[in-house]
Amino acid sequence: MLIEELAQKITSWIKEMVLTAGGRGVVFGLSGGIDSSVIAVLCQKAFPDACLGVIMPCHSTKTDQEHAELLAGKFHIPTQVVLLDGVFDSLLKVLKDNGYDVATKKLGEANVKPRLRMLSLYYFANRLNYLVVGSSNRCELFIGYFSKYGDGGVDMMPLGNLVKSQVKELAVHLEVPREIIDKPPSAGLWSGQTDEIEMGLTYEELDRYLLTGEAGEKVRQRIESLSKRNEHKRRLPPVPPF
Repeated sequence: MLIEELAQKITSWIKEMVLTAGGRGVVFGLSGGIDSSVIAVLCQKAFPDACLGVIMPCHSTKTDQEHAELLAGKFHIPTQVVLLDGVFDSLLKVLKDNGYDVATKKLGEANVKPRLRMLSLYYFANRLNYLVVGSSNRCELFIGYFSKYGDGGVDMMPLGNLVKSQVKELAVHLEVPREIIDKPPSAGLWSGQTDEIEMGLTYEELDRYLLTGEAGEKVRQRIESLSKRNEHKRRLPPVPPF
């Protein structure tokens, strides 16, 4: 499928999903990364007068917000900035540490950030009768590289069947700013964090495995181990069979 046709199909699909659900438009997080930028442009095409990008810094780098604002400015996307630093800090104080295993501290705290963002997006969705659009791609969904009820808590995932290289092709076609396309992908969970370091895999390796089934043995084991371990993220909560 030609990249222009793919962009049109996804745009039409977003519009169809919203209208079928009785919604008026779409709301999405704008992180300054390539995936959320592609989603933002496609959503603006689907609902030029009924879309909202929410920029939600939470002890984030200044560059991320600058890139989010750059994208929004170029495509005339309405935005709302929600500063989550104080909310995050206050919640951690309320939760307290209670001497839990220090090895789980970093991940537990990091996952609070996307869950606060999910709450914020659904606030606007409820107020505006919009649907929440997520930016996870096929690579992330397959290995479970997302926060359950965080960035995984959305109404639709238009990029869910696209590997990272396809998302990049879309970004180039849609004329997303080059500085966003070229920077290392990061969920912004902590300073210096990047997707590939945290996954222990490159997107190129993931793309190749998902598109062809080919991978070195070590890479294959890593991918399949992550996928199996995170299977629960891709399913509704189990209920007993009785």
